[in-house]
Amino acid sequence: MCRLFMLLVFSLSVLMLKAGETDGACLRPETLPKEKLFDYFFLEAVIQREKGNADAAFELFRYCSELNPQAAETYFYLAPYYASLKDKERSLDCYRKAVTLNPDNTFYMETLAGAYIENEKYDEAIAVFEDLAGKDAGRADILEMLVRLYSTQKQDAKAISALERIENLEGKSERISYAKSEMYVNMGDRQSAVDEMKRLSDQYPYDMNYKGMYGDMLLMNGQESEALGVFDSILKEEPDNSRAQMSLRTYYIQQEDTAAADSMTMAILLNPGSTTQVKAYVLRQVISEAEDRGDSVSVLDCFSKILSQPQQTDDIAMMCASYMELKKMPEDSISKILLKVLAISPDNSMARLKLLAYAYNRRDWDKVIEICGAARQYNPGEMVFYYYQGNAYYIKEDEAKALETLKAGTSTITGECDVQLASDYYFMMGEIYHHLNMYADAFAAYDSCLQWKEDHAGCLNNYAYFLCLQKQDLDKAERMAYKAIKIEPENANSLDTYAWILFQQERYAEAKVYILQALQNDSASSAVVMEHAGDILFKNGDTEAALEYWRKALEKDSGNKTLARKIKRKAYIRK
Repeated sequence: MCRLFMLLVFSLSVLMLKAGETDGACLRPETLPKEKLFDYFFLEAVIQREKGNADAAFELFRYCSELNPQAAETYFYLAPYYASLKDKERSLDCYRKAVTLNPDNTFYMETLAGAYIENEKYDEAIAVFEDLAGKDAGRADILEMLVRLYSTQKQDAKAISALERIENLEGKSERISYAKSEMYVNMGDRQSAVDEMKRLSDQYPYDMNYKGMYGDMLLMNGQESEALGVFDSILKEEPDNSRAQMSLRTYYIQQEDTAAADSMTMAILLNPGSTTQVKAYVLRQVISEAEDRGDSVSVLDCFSKILSQPQQTDDIAMMCASYMELKKMPEDSISKILLKVLAISPDNSMARLKLLAYAYNRRDWDKVIEICGAARQYNPGEMVFYYYQGNAYYIKEDEAKALETLKAGTSTITGECDVQLASDYYFMMGEIYHHLNMYADAFAAYDSCLQWKEDHAGCLNNYAYFLCLQKQDLDKAERMAYKAIKIEPENANSLDTYAWILFQQERYAEAKVYILQALQNDSASSAVVMEHAGDILFKNGDTEAALEYWRKALEKDSGNKTLARKIKRKAYIRK
């Protein structure tokens, strides 16, 4: 017995002794009747269980079972502890004892049945559920469990019996009748399956859905003429009954009657009563069959005819656009379908994104701005539209509108955004702020960019270079620039940035190594890189090489007066 349990026993003994003293008698635990002791210790066991003291509760419940072996509740509480100790048989035995000692407790019985299922003892579970169903014939949930268990055990006849008991409680229904029919089919009794669906159809003669199910079962049983008669009667009542049309289409396909099948296919696709799900299902079959023939024209013809009708949803139009993309059709043709999608559902962000991609690839910045502007009205929470609209304004050199757009979209950037896109978003803001000489805002935007993606090479390079130009925090600039060249070791701009920061730190020999790498990786280096090379080589004592690079830089930037003075004086001049 665990130490905590012994302490609890001792504490309760002390309490009982004190209670005896108040009565003027010396009350000893061993003198108490077992019933009284059981009550004390059972209550304490429950308290310890509620407190989460599993060991103490377990020992106390075990002690209670010794005090009163006839107490069903003790075994019921002990069972989960044995289960947690992986002693499945003892756990089940406890549940069984609880049920045996209190056979009228349905909760105990249901728990035992659940334990049997958990331990894959399905026959035992069935016996308990049947007992429960006998105690309360109105429990449909118990009967549902029996249906599932009998099905698991391949006892279809008994499962049907359980379904019939549910049917007696709830009345006939599609769900029950269909389930019974399936089971009859599993048993090889197709005629009983047909009879079951006929009874359902006869009970609800005005429900064409049930009549259609009856027709399907007749077809399955090989009673084709009877089935066709059922479908004809349905279509006389409801000419646009898509369920009957679907059944007939399936029949014609099986009979290899292509003309009749194609006719029924179009009837379904053009039927205003056909659901989008039905049309999409048929279209997928049409596409599959057409692919086997290498025929995309007939598929596009189907889409065209369907889309010429009013559409309740955008699904078919989107399906058409996806198919056209798959077939690599011209973008302007696909765009027309995407515009149909937006006419049906203006908030379809996927359609707008596809149109946006086409416009962006064409570098049609005005169209990009237009598409994104409309998208922001219908999808105000989509960050991507702010990004590309801001980017288009930026490319058009309308920095004020670019910044206005990007600032408006910052509230849409959440933890669920694409990391690369979010980091690029802040990087672009940083670039615009810097170009507008708003350095503090630029550096704050760069910081946000690196919070999203700490290895954003472009941001690391530009941030480092601009800090260097401002002669701010050169150590931080050097760390970022070094990280940038580790990410892109052959990027001439990054190599130039790192070399220039080293130069500003008067680490001239190191700067020379990196500026020569920058020149090596970019044969058409800019005037700035050429000038940096001249400055660095001069500080390394190579005046002739410095003059050569200064002259090359001046050829590219003829108006640079500082360069002209460097060449004239043959000396480095700090700006």
